[in-house]
Amino acid sequence: MSKEPSKLLESAPLSRFHYLLLLIGCLVYALTAMNTMLIGATLPAIISEWGLGKVEAGLLISSGLLGMFFGALSCGILADTIGRRATLILTVALMSVCTGLCGLAWDAQSMAFLRFLAGVGLGGALPQPGVYVAEYVPAKHRGKFLGLVESSWAYGALLAVLFPYLLINYGWRTAYSVAFIPLLLIPAILLVLPESIRYLESKGRRDEALEILRRRGLITDGGKAEKPRILELWSRAYWRRTLLLWILWFSLVYTYYGIFAWLPTIYAELKGPAGALYRVLLITLLQIPGYYTATFLLDVVGRKPVLSAYLFMAGVGCGLLAVSSRGQMFLWSCMVSFFNLGAWAGLYTYTPELYPTRMRGTGFGSAASIGRIGGILTPTITGYLLSIAGINLTFLVFALIHIVAAAAVITLGVETRRKTLEEISA
Repeated sequence: MSKEPSKLLESAPLSRFHYLLLLIGCLVYALTAMNTMLIGATLPAIISEWGLGKVEAGLLISSGLLGMFFGALSCGILADTIGRRATLILTVALMSVCTGLCGLAWDAQSMAFLRFLAGVGLGGALPQPGVYVAEYVPAKHRGKFLGLVESSWAYGALLAVLFPYLLINYGWRTAYSVAFIPLLLIPAILLVLPESIRYLESKGRRDEALEILRRRGLITDGGKAEKPRILELWSRAYWRRTLLLWILWFSLVYTYYGIFAWLPTIYAELKGPAGALYRVLLITLLQIPGYYTATFLLDVVGRKPVLSAYLFMAGVGCGLLAVSSRGQMFLWSCMVSFFNLGAWAGLYTYTPELYPTRMRGTGFGSAASIGRIGGILTPTITGYLLSIAGINLTFLVFALIHIVAAAAVITLGVETRRKTLEEISA
């Protein structure tokens, strides 16, 4: 047939394959979130055992996020070079093994080293489900599917609090044994997920694309291979999109890890370790409706309105928390949790839409890596601000960052709702 593979994919109805892809993408994302956030729930016990100060504890968190910086960038380029499937398997294996080994750390230095290695896998794994789903799902369903993948973060974050809460009597090291669970996904990836059709098309691998599409009831012609160019992210065609995504990823990673990695410690100082984990568990539960409300609004009202509104409301919540009494902290913490994570659903949907196939992995990976710079900085900066100024100034900074990010969406963003990936990148 004369139609291009991407056009055939856009006209194809949703099938069992699309839902299996969604399920695996959600599981990968959720379990990657669990491994990422285990440090927050276990941090109070680690601080107690090793006698760490807040700045030292912040550096321990930052070590994993430093690894995520390198992982997001290098594995994004890798996904555009060796393919989505192989990169996904590699990163899932790396993040699972190295996070699990954190339970064997004997001091802060060994823990930091293992967290750095785990971070390379975590940072590399997080963009892959979004790229995969974006390249297979038709435009009219893409926002919903990508939002559902991102919403699975909340379940992983819940597991990262729930497992330590249940296992606290056995010590914090036991909690890290659950980090090996994502290894169970590798056989499913090998059995269920083919390589991305759009990736194969961009590389000119016609025979492989034809075989995959035949199994789905479609046929196609080949495509011309093109090499991704990282400098093209800042070309005249894409610089506004790149600037916007780098601002958004920096802002949301900075605020998310600054708030939620430290929240168990903040509440532990107020309520004790067990009471802290219980409250953080309840706060984390609010991430689920935050994700889902944003997800189902993305294809109805658009990416720009949802993303800017949720960012702004998260900023308002941080501002209210900064000036609240201790009795009101829980309420505003819930508000921040709801809207910050809803904004993540918008960002995860938006990012893979803004670049063409030849550079989608590189574009997503580079934006995520800029986010990791925020993640590297925020644990130490937040620990320092909490030490010298307490909650008030710390959360005013978070409020300002959210509001600046919302303004960036309004001024730099383009609307992508119900457009094909080829229309958006034209």
